[in-house]
Amino acid sequence: MSTLLIINARLVNEGQIRDADVFVKDGFIEQIGTGLSGLSADQVIDAAGQYLLPGVIDDQVHFREPGLTHKATIGSEARAAVAGGTTTFMEMPNTVPNALTQELLAEKYAIAERSSIANYSFFMGTSNDNLEEVLRTDPKNVCGVKIFMGSSTGNMLVDKVNVLEEVFRQSPMLIATHCEDEATVRAAAERYRAEYGDDAPARIHPLVRDEEACYKSSSLAVELAKRYNTRLHILHLTTAKELSLFRNDIPLAEKRITSEVCVHHLWFSADDYDRLGNRIKCNPAIKAPHNRAALWEALLDDRLDIIATDHAPHTWAEKQESYWHAHAGLPLVQHSLLLMLEAAQQGRITLEKVVQKMSHAPADCFRIDRRGYVREGYWADLVLVDLGQTSTVSKENILYKCGWSPLEGETLRAAVTHTIVSGQVAYEKGRLDDSVRGKRLAFDR
Repeated sequence: MSTLLIINARLVNEGQIRDADVFVKDGFIEQIGTGLSGLSADQVIDAAGQYLLPGVIDDQVHFREPGLTHKATIGSEARAAVAGGTTTFMEMPNTVPNALTQELLAEKYAIAERSSIANYSFFMGTSNDNLEEVLRTDPKNVCGVKIFMGSSTGNMLVDKVNVLEEVFRQSPMLIATHCEDEATVRAAAERYRAEYGDDAPARIHPLVRDEEACYKSSSLAVELAKRYNTRLHILHLTTAKELSLFRNDIPLAEKRITSEVCVHHLWFSADDYDRLGNRIKCNPAIKAPHNRAALWEALLDDRLDIIATDHAPHTWAEKQESYWHAHAGLPLVQHSLLLMLEAAQQGRITLEKVVQKMSHAPADCFRIDRRGYVREGYWADLVLVDLGQTSTVSKENILYKCGWSPLEGETLRAAVTHTIVSGQVAYEKGRLDDSVRGKRLAFDR
């Protein structure tokens, strides 16, 4: 059995910041307290001057394997995640082939078991004709069912109302949705093609995929969830209008309908298209600044439950195509925690709230077994950060297989020094231990 002792840390956990030492044995947190420095351990980390957080749980990433490995692999993007303090990810089904059968889903788990330095789970995909396969999904060891209620990367649009109704009626587990109304998007695309032809600027993206398209789809998902008492989680909210669909008058544990916001929708606005162009083209689109302001307000008052990334890498060449053909998605998982720590340094959010939205809430929302908190008896998924250091995003330190980031040149006032995955030191001061393997998530359902 291996042991690890972290001493002299400032622990940020469950709404408090306090001095603490943490003793880890055989993957689990065995003791939390002060004055533990006398304990014998295989490895001791002196965290004086640093903050100890539970590892980030990212509930929405696209790691592209199998089938799109020219963009990314589970192994490459898990390494980037761990270097950024994300210890656990949940990956989407729009790979090639789409994860629409239990056998294809099992193949993704097998790849992760061989290659992922981070803990992992994979969503089961939904199509217009695979309801029987969806209903075979085991809620105990799969994070959820994913429905694309708007088309994005891949061909997984579910647009038959009778299919949506049956999935919402019969699903035994959490349904996560991408919500954009397809007819609204297509009509807008036709209008802007007529106006601009083939030479459209990237700044029209939030007009093609506008607020109305998002609200129309999100409100349909909420209506279906209420009708059938479905456990619904709506991904990557982007508009002020949609926020009226969510509650903050009950605890997260009592919510049947929950929500997520992504770091890029908190960081960028439509004003950035002229500077960054297709580099920030994503679905749903980064929108006008008043939407970003509303997202921040809803995050802080708990209408928005989780912060994630929707990490979606594409090659540089794919992003350099003309607007209509450039692929939609941003690589973000290495820098999500750093972005939120920078926001904390700016006074926009507290450290306690960052931990709540990036660690505690994903664990609670998905009912993950013994993760997301620094508690005795829980898996030791931990990250040490130094708010006295800075991190500058550059091609030299980007670990994404695609090799670029829309954040290049940004200096963020924090650094991840250590990441511990299921009790194993996976990242330490710039070095990854590629012998570490994450664990498959289990769910208390």
